[in-house]
Amino acid sequence: MTLAVLVGAGIAFAGAVIGTPETGPALAAALGGHSLPDTAPLGRSPAPAPVPPPPSPILPFNAKLTSDDIPVPGGGVRDGACSGSLVAPQWVVTAGHCFHDLKDARIGGRPRYTMTVTVGRLKDTDPGGHTAVVVDVRQSPVNDLAVAKLSAPVPGIAPVTLASTRPKVGEELQFAGWGSHSATVLGPSDHLKRGRFRVSGIAESTLEALPIGTRTVDNGPCPEDSGGPFFVSDDDDRSGTLVAIVNTGPPCPGPGAETIARVDVVADWIREQTGAA
Repeated sequence: MTLAVLVGAGIAFAGAVIGTPETGPALAAALGGHSLPDTAPLGRSPAPAPVPPPPSPILPFNAKLTSDDIPVPGGGVRDGACSGSLVAPQWVVTAGHCFHDLKDARIGGRPRYTMTVTVGRLKDTDPGGHTAVVVDVRQSPVNDLAVAKLSAPVPGIAPVTLASTRPKVGEELQFAGWGSHSATVLGPSDHLKRGRFRVSGIAESTLEALPIGTRTVDNGPCPEDSGGPFFVSDDDDRSGTLVAIVNTGPPCPGPGAETIARVDVVADWIREQTGAA
């Protein structure tokens, strides 16, 4: 999707009237009784018109989580990445397994490795956005889902809204994530991946969703898309309602349904932890 920003600049015109003292009133009368506007002193240019700020990026609530010091058994470290959503100024929702111990068991509290979170970008090279590190993790009692507290609040970005009602079969959802472009060669994407899915089945705490159209590595979940949002977007693509997050699915870009974790079943818990809407 291409985002165009058009910035317009106004042109000011100023004129000076030179004549007798009576000239001004005469001209005012000719103009219907309105005086001429004040002009800038000769030799001084008018102040330039302020340039409005650019609009916020689409899907600004999307979050990219990256780490380069995850401990591995036997010593050493590895890289890792996940995806997520800003649900409150200082909190993101992601997959619970993005924070784990040496035995890959989900853990809470302060992470044992540095996890950097970037919010408000569509590409790594985009200007702007906000970066913070995770300082606290709370694992959900239901589903492979966690909330992660950031080292500082994210200003100027509206968090995504949490779904509070059960999704419906046939409902269309959007997907977004920063995962890899391969099932075997890992490494997060340098741009936000997007796709469209339709709810095909609903279970107690999860749902299944099938891709709309041909599935590719750029429009469906792959490794490191874990925690990425499935959501209903508002008309302007700048806010939305979080319905589910990426958990498990077929090898990308293979056919089959994604099994994704419902948010409505843990929405109250998320609000208690984060103050999310």
